[in-house]
Parts: sequence; structure tokens; C-alpha cells
Amino acid sequence: MALDDPHAQPSEPPGNDGPHDDPATRDAAPFAGDQALPCGRLLSKAWEQAQDATPTTDPHAASCPHCREAVEGLATLNAATRALRAKDPPGLQALAHRVMDIVRAEVRLGRLLPLADTVLDLRIAESAAAKVLRRAADAVPGARAATCRLAPEGEGTGVQVTMTLAAALERPLPDTVNQVRRSIIHAAEQALGLAVTTVDIIVVDTLEPFPPPATGSAAAPEGEA
Repeated sequence: MALDDPHAQPSEPPGNDGPHDDPATRDAAPFAGDQALPCGRLLSKAWEQAQDATPTTDPHAASCPHCREAVEGLATLNAATRALRAKDPPGLQALAHRVMDIVRAEVRLGRLLPLADTVLDLRIAESAAAKVLRRAADAVPGARAATCRLAPEGEGTGVQVTMTLAAALERPLPDTVNQVRRSIIHAAEQALGLAVTTVDIIVVDTLEPFPPPATGSAAAPEGEA
């Protein structure tokens, strides 16, 4: 079927010697790009009549196989389009959903930090790096990491680390903090490949000393074997 020329007359049905005198197409002005069915009726008019909530008696629409076939095809296409719209919100709504998913993922992962690689542009999520560095701080006797924040320094690959921790007072506090700093730098460089430039450690709490283990069993009360 060819697109109907807005300035041309509706096509003649097969077997007729003259133009098909259909009132539905004789008085209707075709839309640009509308299509004439083999019976001569415009496709838009056939679909409009099929969708009419109060259809009028039209012998042609009831008996014409061309109109019936065209309407059935459009109805199938319309149902498929509605199903797709219900499954995947169209346009800006779908885009908004995707943007919010990305935002939520970024909030959970934190910022992306550059690794000290001069060839490949590799990065690691702040949450993943902080987990490794907290574990390195916990490995120091008398230290327990609380929070860990990492931030890129300038435009290079350097990274600043800020950690809060609780420390025991069984030995001088500066010794514990320095050992934690060395453990953080070692883990960042060897395990992660981060170029740590600064490690700021803030002691926010103290740890209670562990009670000494029992050296022997209690003496049995008098009169017991």
C-alpha cells in the first residue's frame, strides 16, 4: 500500500470502473501521510470508526474485509505498544530512574580514587579502600579503627587519609599512632596501589586494658577434699 497523496483522489477499488463513492472518504480531508485502503477508505477513518465509543451503522465498515484487516492490525500494534510502555517507562521518566540508580550507587561506594599507575587509568571506590585501611589499623595491638575517609590530593594520584580510632593506654599514645600510620601506608601501597601522601589520625576514644588471665585455680574451701 502506498502513502496517499493529499491532493489525489482516493484509489478505486478493484473491479469498479469509476471512483468509489464512499461518503466516509468523500467528505473527509486526508491527513498528511495518510493511506488509502484498497477499498478506497482512508486508514485513519477506518481506525477512527473502530475506536468510536458510539459507532454508527456503516454497512461498508461492517462488511469490508480491507477495513477489518487494517483495524485488526492496528489493534494488535496498539496493544503491543501499551504493554511496552507499562514494562519500561518512556522517555524522561526512564532516564530519571537510571540517573537515580547511579546516584544511589555512588553514595554507597563513595568517591572513586586514582591508583598510582602511570600507564592505566585505574580507580578504586573509597568504601573498598577504607575497609582495607581500617583492617590494617586494627592489626596494630591496642588500636581499633572507627572511621576512615580518603580524598584525592590535587590533580595527581596522591591520596589523603583521615582516620579516627580508639587506642589503649598501655603504652605511649604517640607510639601506637605512629605504628598505625605505618600500617596504613604499607597496606595502601602494597595491597591497593594507592600513593598515600598524608595520614591524619585522630584518637577519639580509649580502650580498656584486657584483664590478665588467671594464673591458677581458686583454693578449695576447707572441709572439701
